[in-house]
Amino acid sequence: MKSKRTQRLAAAFLMLCCGLTVGAQTFEEWFDDRTLRLDYVFAGDASRQELYVDQLSQLPRWFGRRTRLAELPLAGNGQITVRAHRSQQVIYRHAFSTLFQEWLATDEAKHVRRSFENVFLVPFPRDTVDVTVELFDFHSRVQASMTHTISPTDILISHKGEGTKTPHAGMTNAARGDGQRRTRGFQTPYVTLQQAADTTRCIHIAYVPEGYTEEQMFSFLDHCRIAMEALFRHEPFKAMRARFNIIALLAPSVDSGVSEPGNGLWLNTALDSHFDTFYSQRYLTTLHLKRLHDLLAGTPYEHIIILANTSHYGGGGIYNSYNLSYTGGEKFESVVVHEFGHSFGGLADEYPYGDDDPMYFSDTEPWEPNLTTLHDFSSKWQNLIDDGRASLIEGGGYLSKGVWRGKEDCRMRTNEEPDFCPVCQQALRRLINFYTE
Repeated sequence: MKSKRTQRLAAAFLMLCCGLTVGAQTFEEWFDDRTLRLDYVFAGDASRQELYVDQLSQLPRWFGRRTRLAELPLAGNGQITVRAHRSQQVIYRHAFSTLFQEWLATDEAKHVRRSFENVFLVPFPRDTVDVTVELFDFHSRVQASMTHTISPTDILISHKGEGTKTPHAGMTNAARGDGQRRTRGFQTPYVTLQQAADTTRCIHIAYVPEGYTEEQMFSFLDHCRIAMEALFRHEPFKAMRARFNIIALLAPSVDSGVSEPGNGLWLNTALDSHFDTFYSQRYLTTLHLKRLHDLLAGTPYEHIIILANTSHYGGGGIYNSYNLSYTGGEKFESVVVHEFGHSFGGLADEYPYGDDDPMYFSDTEPWEPNLTTLHDFSSKWQNLIDDGRASLIEGGGYLSKGVWRGKEDCRMRTNEEPDFCPVCQQALRRLINFYTE
């Protein structure tokens, strides 16, 4: 019988070998330089949820990460796992949150069944794969799941973003003014606002207009630049700016502005977004994710920032889905950065909000990196406490008790605070490194 020390050494050697095997595998072994777009319908109510495949599409390029494919920087409220069909080896993973899961916590979900669109991007496989989609509850337990098999030769995988679309009247001059117009081979024209130092190892962001008419594209581009510079005033984005590639999509709306159901205002806009999501006046979202990704098809994008042409205060951000911000008020810059903290960084809100409908519980550590219930705090910011840059302050995640944050104030707590706190900065820096190193 082996000694415990021998067993530990053997286990360590096995892990090392496995790590070398995984590390030796390259993106090109498993995937083509294309994107497989997965459209799903998530449906149900608070007591039962079901997941359905809607449509599969391929896009002409892949703009996500090409390393650490089977790893996750954050767990999210849901995950997609891609396995090689024959060996069942995990070859890609992706984490996310959804508006559907937020809705499940509302009173409406207790007596109404609804469906929500969801769209996810994964690299296009060279061979047959099994894709598993899982949704988690507030205790990190699997709430709903499904697995389906995809053959890359399936003739019903549609092609998107491969055609050419001429800019609408009024767009051409706006795009030329930037000197960066792109139309060849793409469905929707766009303007490059910033090119990354290395476009093969960077984070691709796309700004999308909502409620801007053709004549307002100049205004939209101005708002894009304001939002971009606001983001890069914040660390760690400021120091790591060269790792971001940023475009602005030129997609006009028929009407100017954004729908406000609470005020009886309904408009015809590119994404049909609206305030009063889940009857919360300031919550601005769109339910039309297929339309959003159809507009973006063929452009270099992964993370999405939607700018809404309205002075009505509000916004919303969903991890690895999109964020949406108003643009017509003095808090525009702070809101768009805050919402990007949600959609890109997976950061949680750090303010209390009535202690109703709790999302965090003492028996579960939040997956968000800037909150803790102390259930597994060692995985969070102990290093920042040790060197005096952070502490444990009770209150966050809409609760006044039982949840702790790292600093008294932060961009994820108030619009007035000019910076992300050290805890959020550390989390964002780790995430940027994960995508680009």
